[in-house]
Amino acid sequence: MAKAENVVLTNMCMVYDDDKILVQDRLNPNWPGITFPGGHIELKESFVESTIREVYEETGLKVSNLQICGMKQWTQKDNSYRYIVIFYKTNTFTGELKSSDEGKVFWINRSEIGKYVVADGFIEMLEVFENDNLSEKRIKATKYTIRALFSEDHKISSFQYFDMTLPIIFYI
Repeated sequence: MAKAENVVLTNMCMVYDDDKILVQDRLNPNWPGITFPGGHIELKESFVESTIREVYEETGLKVSNLQICGMKQWTQKDNSYRYIVIFYKTNTFTGELKSSDEGKVFWINRSEIGKYVVADGFIEMLEVFENDNLSEKRIKATKYTIRALFSEDHKISSFQYFDMTLPIIFYI
């Protein structure tokens, strides 16, 4: 058995303020929907520094006092590489919130997450972020994704249904 493998390292960070959580409505068609900010760890970059950088790039906030709280991993279907996401959370931040090309960022009450269309597997990941007794949870990917498009006041204006490659738009 090989002792080395190709790995893609990424991070994700739950920024919270009392009962509010900072979410991002991702625009990437490969994984659209509500999730937390994060991204790829660059070559020779530390896990924590990459998370601080990614959160700043995607939200305009400078985070600190990050607490590692779990991870998610999977191997690509063709076994070409393993994808690892390191989970962090923090309630320490400064700066002014601003969205990026990755997607719109905004605060929601944690109890209202069910009102939003989240990225595939995100609810299971959220459980790892919030439960100190979990460090990883098996998440089964689905073939289909439904993405909500939000108006300026963060209300759902339409839905997009994705069957891997073909988007179908529902207007409400």
